[in-house]
Amino acid sequence: MGLNAVLLKAVEAAGMATPKPIQAQAIPAQLAGQDILGIAQTGSGKTAAFALPILQKILTIGDKRKGKTARALILAPTRELAVQIEETFRTLAKGAHISTALVLGGVSRIAQINKMQGGVDVLIATPGRLTDLVRDNRVDLSETRWLVLDEADRMLDMGFINDVKRIAKGTHRDRQTALFSATMPQEVATLAASLLRNPVRVEVAPQGTTAAEIKQVVHMIPTKQKKQVLSAMLKDEDLSSVIVFTRTKHGADAVTRVLEKDGYNVAAIHGNKSQNARQRALNGFKDGSVRILVATDIAARGIDVVGISHVINFDLPDEPESYVHRIGRTGRNGASGKAITLYDPAEEASKFKAVERVTRMRLPMADSPIDLSSLPARAANSDQRPPRREGGGNGAPGKKPHRGQSAGKPREPRGEKVWSNDAGAPAQKRPFRRNKKGFGARAA
Repeated sequence: MGLNAVLLKAVEAAGMATPKPIQAQAIPAQLAGQDILGIAQTGSGKTAAFALPILQKILTIGDKRKGKTARALILAPTRELAVQIEETFRTLAKGAHISTALVLGGVSRIAQINKMQGGVDVLIATPGRLTDLVRDNRVDLSETRWLVLDEADRMLDMGFINDVKRIAKGTHRDRQTALFSATMPQEVATLAASLLRNPVRVEVAPQGTTAAEIKQVVHMIPTKQKKQVLSAMLKDEDLSSVIVFTRTKHGADAVTRVLEKDGYNVAAIHGNKSQNARQRALNGFKDGSVRILVATDIAARGIDVVGISHVINFDLPDEPESYVHRIGRTGRNGASGKAITLYDPAEEASKFKAVERVTRMRLPMADSPIDLSSLPARAANSDQRPPRREGGGNGAPGKKPHRGQSAGKPREPRGEKVWSNDAGAPAQKRPFRRNKKGFGARAA
């Protein structure tokens, strides 16, 4: 493909001997200066498909950079995906003296601002934080000649469309642009039409296609018993490295608490966690110290961990396309994997049908149903947070009493107050007025 010898050495060291279909089609076109519209299923090798041409061109223009600028900009919808992309760039640029920077939310801006002071070759960013830094004149995109939008469909789902348009408008007018997406809804097609110039369309698999290496199976389980079934499943040591996907952040925390109580080595990752906490959980999962990662769909893209044996859909996703990305965390780079879905027909029938429409297949049901009667009984509220301490004010546990009020004594309501006369009988209500200083006072 005409790649630099330094890049070829790094590619060989990374174990990449033969180009994948997306790489074989996209790399020559980008080296020729053409814009790319790429459609490929998750785990197909998209990152190397746009990283190698960018690195090749940066190596030809020398290492003199302007402050606060970036020669290439990669936009990603989630922090985890941004981190993963930077790791890939570092791997492929090993020995090439290429500088990279990460700009993403959830962590301090100071280190990111300092990193950009001297300018960088490749900037990987999430749209929200990058928009903030550009607005504050901490990042200058006027010298950015290569722009990549990765997982563009997810970017639009998360509401980044206006940020993406503003960012693209601030880049060099002669930039080369690549847009990669696993699906191509009308919104993404419209965005591509506004950003790309005569793009080469590269599609290596039908939209929504799942990898052939992933064995899928569905178990019909009532929602109330899913936690018990999940815990019982994880006793099987063949489930050596597992991602459990939940629909909500609250659900991820609830599942994590149950598995911790049952003695499993588990960590959670979702949008309410700080970036440092999310990265610690992900690093533990990567190095094997954490066997089970419970996650929402922020982890459906951007987690490229070697050897994930199973993906378990504890809940079906709201967006059916997310099913494809979830199960794509296993069975990567030609390895085999298994995806298990716990499905409640009473509550998830419409979501199940939507997934089958997107994947263009009937999801296979388990040959033998799970014997729910053999599961151990679980306490009614065993997965709930511990109760708040007793003895608060207003009769509510966990709250401090108001000033001048003893613990447990209800606070006197504001507004009208019934005054009693000397005989103890209720007197006429008197109106509540404000004095000149604005404080409440009773009429004389």
